[in-house]
Amino acid sequence: MNEKQMKFRATLFIILAMYALLLAACDSGAANNAPRSGPLGTRVEIQGGAYTNISPVELNALLANKNFPLINVHIPYEGEIDKTDAFIAYDEIEKNLNKLPQDKSAQLVLYCRSGRMSQITAEKLVQLGYSNIWNLDRGMLGWEQAGFPIVEKQQP
Repeated sequence: MNEKQMKFRATLFIILAMYALLLAACDSGAANNAPRSGPLGTRVEIQGGAYTNISPVELNALLANKNFPLINVHIPYEGEIDKTDAFIAYDEIEKNLNKLPQDKSAQLVLYCRSGRMSQITAEKLVQLGYSNIWNLDRGMLGWEQAGFPIVEKQQP
């Protein structure tokens, strides 16, 4: 085998090895009940599971074909994102589980004013066994900063 053939084989081996590593990395989360259904969001690991933070742009895209409950957990009422399905105070989520889907693997999207109350709610729901929780990162403030409207409907 000449030097040119050896370099070609070495290069090919390196490319194949990198491809194998890339495939392994892409598949590493496939079996771990990740609360994702696609490439959206950022997975947040907590004790007992995980939830997904999504950006305002990602939520806006999801709302175009909405097939999930959108829940405002902020107290007191300070407006809402259009298509909101329920208002459940973040500190009363356990008292209102009957307002959530019985299927704990069903997708739920939470938001509040700044993202903190919905983060607390997401963590609590994960601890309660929910596995497909999505949280609007930076809440309604981030939503407005991204150029999307907050509506002021009658207080629930």
